[in-house]
Amino acid sequence: MSQDKISILLVEDEENLQEALKLNLELENYEVTGVYDGVEALKAIQQEHFDLMILDVMLPELDGISVCESVRLQNNDIPILILSAKNSSADRVLGLKKGADDYLTKPFNLEELLLRVNKLVQKSQRIATRQPLDLQYQFGKNLIDFKAQECVTKDGERISLTKKEMMLLKLLIENKNEVVTREKILQSVWGYNVYPTTRTIDNFILNFRKYFEEDSRNPTFFHSVRGTGYKYTEV
Repeated sequence: MSQDKISILLVEDEENLQEALKLNLELENYEVTGVYDGVEALKAIQQEHFDLMILDVMLPELDGISVCESVRLQNNDIPILILSAKNSSADRVLGLKKGADDYLTKPFNLEELLLRVNKLVQKSQRIATRQPLDLQYQFGKNLIDFKAQECVTKDGERISLTKKEMMLLKLLIENKNEVVTREKILQSVWGYNVYPTTRTIDNFILNFRKYFEEDSRNPTFFHSVRGTGYKYTEV
C-alpha cells in the first residue's frame, strides 16, 4: 500500500454500516482499519499510527466515550470523530468534553461525513508536521525557559512559573495562531480529575498578560476567544 495514504481507524459494531463506511472511505483513497468494539480500538491505537479515528458511541465491551477518554489520557493527539445515535446537546457536549474533535449524529449524510473527515485529516497533518518547542522560547521582549521552569518578562524580571503555567504556555505556543478549546486545555493541563472553572483559566491568561504584554488591556500575544477557548498569537 502507498505510504502516502491517510490511515483511518473505524470503530463501529454495526456490520452493515461499517462495511458501507469502509467502502466509501476507501473510494476516497483512505486506508481503513475496521474494528468492532472499544477494547479492540484501544489495542489498535497502541499498536500502530492512525491519522484519524471514527468512533461509534454505543459499542460492546467498552463504550466510545470511554475509549475517547482513554486515548486522551495517553496524550494521543489523534483527531477523533464521534458517530452517535444520541443527538441531545448534553451528549454532544460530553463527547467533546472527553476529547472528541467532532460529533456527528446518526443518521448522517455521507457527503457531510466525508467533508468532516477531510477537515480532521488536515488537522492531523498539521499536528504531524508541528515542530517541537526548543527548551527556550523567545517572543517580543520575553523569554520562557521550559527546562528551568521560569521566564524573563518584558521588564527583564525573572519569575518562577508553576507547573500548570508551564503546561498551559507550552500548549498555547505549540498551537500558535490557533484557538485552543477549553476542553483541550482541560485534557492536557488538568487531566480529568479536576475541572477548573473558566474563571480559573482566565486567571492564568491574565497572569500571562501581566508578565508578557506591554499593554495588558490590549494584548498582543494572549487572547480569550469568547465561548470557545484561548489563543497565543505570534506577531
